[in-house]
Amino acid sequence: MSESEGVRRTPLNRERVLAAAVAFADREAGGTDALSMRKLAQDLGVVPMALYKHVANKEELLAGMVDAVVGGIDPPAAGADWKTAVRERVLSARRALRRHPWAPRVIESLPAPTPAVLGHLDAVIGLLRAGGLSADLAHHAMHALGGRLLGFTQELFDASPGAAPDPRVAAQLAARYPHIAEVAATAAHAERAAEDGTAVGGGCDDQFEFEFALDVLLDGIERLHLAGWTSAGGGSCCG
Repeated sequence: MSESEGVRRTPLNRERVLAAAVAFADREAGGTDALSMRKLAQDLGVVPMALYKHVANKEELLAGMVDAVVGGIDPPAAGADWKTAVRERVLSARRALRRHPWAPRVIESLPAPTPAVLGHLDAVIGLLRAGGLSADLAHHAMHALGGRLLGFTQELFDASPGAAPDPRVAAQLAARYPHIAEVAATAAHAERAAEDGTAVGGGCDDQFEFEFALDVLLDGIERLHLAGWTSAGGGSCCG
């Protein structure tokens, strides 16, 4: 029996379908846009109809792929204080999603959070509550952290690389927007970012900026917690 025959005869199950779909999206330039039930069936050596016993349609397939990726988030070290534990879990989420560049867009495109995403968010709230934060403060902390809870980088502008601007145009822009030019010139970590491929926005270190913002938020949440902050009287933020 050939190796390919052995693969085809391996019993198909949901986990195997999702693992193959994740692998397909990881290796194809188009990510999940290039994924179809037909192509996935070819990868698995089965007829397309065999897949529908395990996933009803592509939307369910994508949701399962998200859960497979989010399931790779590691829990924080035992005994860590709440701020360290939340930081570790968020950075683990970031590592998990960066291994699968298609995942953030799929998460945002799904009509509702998947079970694994809800489990992750519930775990973060659990860490906040175990640290003594009130349900009220934990609620607002989750709003403040936003997409960073899943490792999303929330940049002000499009960070995709582009052609270098004309020096004359750059000089004109610097004269018109001097404060932006001043801040851009202070990017002391630009050279390191260019070397490790994490540069965003013309030379900033994406990982550094993510951790900086995360720490600012967590420090602020900690100060509110220690001060006994409450949103009472402030009205509902979700109405």
